[in-house]
Amino acid sequence: MMNRLTGFLMCAVPALLMLACGLMVPAHLRAVDTCILKEAGRNTTGLIKQGLSFVGQGNLGAAKLLLQAAQAQGLPDPQGLGLAINNLALQHPRWMVWGGGDARLDRLFASDPYLPKSGSEPFTEFVVREDNRTVVLGLMGASPLPVVLDLLRCRALTNTVIFSPSQSASGQVLDTALAGCGLLLERGCLSGGLSNAVFAMARTGNRTGDPERLEQVLMDLMSLGQRFNWGELVAFVGPIQDPETLRLLADLVRKSEGQLPVIFAAVQLSGKPAQVAAYLMNFSRTGVKDLGASLRYGAGGVDELLRRNLGLHGSRFGRETAGLSISGAVRALAAELCWRMPWLGLTIKWLLYLAAGFLLAAALHFARPAATTLEQPLQVRGFHIAREMLFALGFLLVVLLLSEPFLAQESQKVAFPFRLRLPAVGSVVPAGTTSVNRIIMNQLSPLSLLTLLLFFVLQGLLYAACLVKLAEIRRQKLPSRIKLKLLENEDHLFDAGLYLGFAGTIISLILVSLGVIQPSLMAAYSSTSFGIIFVSVFKIFHLRPLRRTLLLEAEAAPAEPLAAAVAPRFVSPT
Repeated sequence: MMNRLTGFLMCAVPALLMLACGLMVPAHLRAVDTCILKEAGRNTTGLIKQGLSFVGQGNLGAAKLLLQAAQAQGLPDPQGLGLAINNLALQHPRWMVWGGGDARLDRLFASDPYLPKSGSEPFTEFVVREDNRTVVLGLMGASPLPVVLDLLRCRALTNTVIFSPSQSASGQVLDTALAGCGLLLERGCLSGGLSNAVFAMARTGNRTGDPERLEQVLMDLMSLGQRFNWGELVAFVGPIQDPETLRLLADLVRKSEGQLPVIFAAVQLSGKPAQVAAYLMNFSRTGVKDLGASLRYGAGGVDELLRRNLGLHGSRFGRETAGLSISGAVRALAAELCWRMPWLGLTIKWLLYLAAGFLLAAALHFARPAATTLEQPLQVRGFHIAREMLFALGFLLVVLLLSEPFLAQESQKVAFPFRLRLPAVGSVVPAGTTSVNRIIMNQLSPLSLLTLLLFFVLQGLLYAACLVKLAEIRRQKLPSRIKLKLLENEDHLFDAGLYLGFAGTIISLILVSLGVIQPSLMAAYSSTSFGIIFVSVFKIFHLRPLRRTLLLEAEAAPAEPLAAAVAPRFVSPT
């Protein structure tokens, strides 16, 4: 009795420790843990430091947006970014209105009598006023840059697609867009890649009379100018290298009016506007929130989130155990490992789960009562190890389903924003074609794929368990006719795949009717299909040949009484 108790404790205690260690490893399939961002952001530029850099450049607009992003994330201001902004604003009050960042433009903005005395004025609101637009167009005409002159010549175009021609009654909109883009180019505020793209589009538009691509860029810049002042606009569009990234970011900014500081700060800290746009397109619902949380860990944290392109997850178990000395040290070591070698960290985590499941099964083996004398011939040495391995695989599957974040989450990816088109007569959708028949048979969402995989793995584990039981009966030291009886006794185990398949289909259909999961008949009926396939393969190719062999052996062997085979032997006392 003491030996079994000792074995139980020696297996159960390490199993629980391994399970706890596995839960502390911050490696996930479809998520990145916050402690990894913290490790990646160590000793990198933070929001406050980047904001002080903008203050040093005189860009009050950009510094103020970074301060708003830091305050929204609850970050402290130990270096006094807010104080530095207030001191610079006292020295140059007008910079708080138009943003600052270019002392050469101070006279241009100061000459506007309609410039507000406080607050922040969007750049498009400034340049749309006729006097300011005229001054900017004059600066463009005097510019020595070929790209600015080619852009100015686009005022003569008459076959525009998005804007009205400049000579028309409503041509001031095109002039406003050209003036805003021209001022950015004349002051060297656009990157080399974007400047070259604008130059090529302007030259192509003037030569072929097709300015549609250029108009899209002008529309995006004007849309951003409606939400940023000059200083903020210069800092935001400066890292953008191509028109497609500009288009995506402009669309995201339009849809995230209340999250401008977060998007602005992510672009500034990472310096990778294309990756920021791609991340927000892939995670349309939680992307802005996750980017905002990554800002707490500096430029390195934002870069790590963008590089992995996964949702952000904070482990509650890890936070609760981080304060403990031993578990905190283990978690810090695991975080560094998962940051530098994520797949190795994930492999170690799964091996810990697998070992924990194996030891738990071994503990249950020791907790079972010892076999009676009648059951001694049924015991086959070593087969409990195979059952413990199967239990470990099932335990790994259950723990992954319960602990992995976003494993069954639907895709958040959205389609790219559309380009503006004027509808032609031939492209009008006829009436009566707006209704679309809903087909639920081919909707393979991530949750449906996960359901298919889950049913397949469960049926595979049941199939393996049946093979182990079959091999165990084959190796028992019993007459063939007794083995036949034992096979009949295991009929319910051998049919468990069918029972599981029917139960999975019924549960799936109930969840669909309740609206818990999306409709997918393929995922629902796959449970029964896998059950039929696995049970049929087992009974035809494994159970049937063994029964035939045992029947032949039973007919050929002389009859043996059951009592003689399994009856205990008594020794008379001396």
